[in-house]
Amino acid sequence: MRILYHENFKNSLYNLSDITKKKLKKQIEYLSSDVRHPSLRAKKFNESQDIWQARVDKNFRFYFSIDGDAYILLEVKHHPK
Repeated sequence: MRILYHENFKNSLYNLSDITKKKLKKQIEYLSSDVRHPSLRAKKFNESQDIWQARVDKNFRFYFSIDGDAYILLEVKHHPK
């Protein structure tokens, strides 16, 4: 699967620490090979808009949609507990 980056996703990277960016990169690699990878814990976030959520770590989640053979990364943000 291809990975595409929405402008909002690119903008949200500026607020992340280097450690979180490294974790995110690893999770994106898992996503590109298998959306069901256990560490992603990917699930539908918004059924009507076809938006998915996946885990970066215990504090951050990233959001994406699926369009054909591409994952479109929409945003990464702090996950409220």
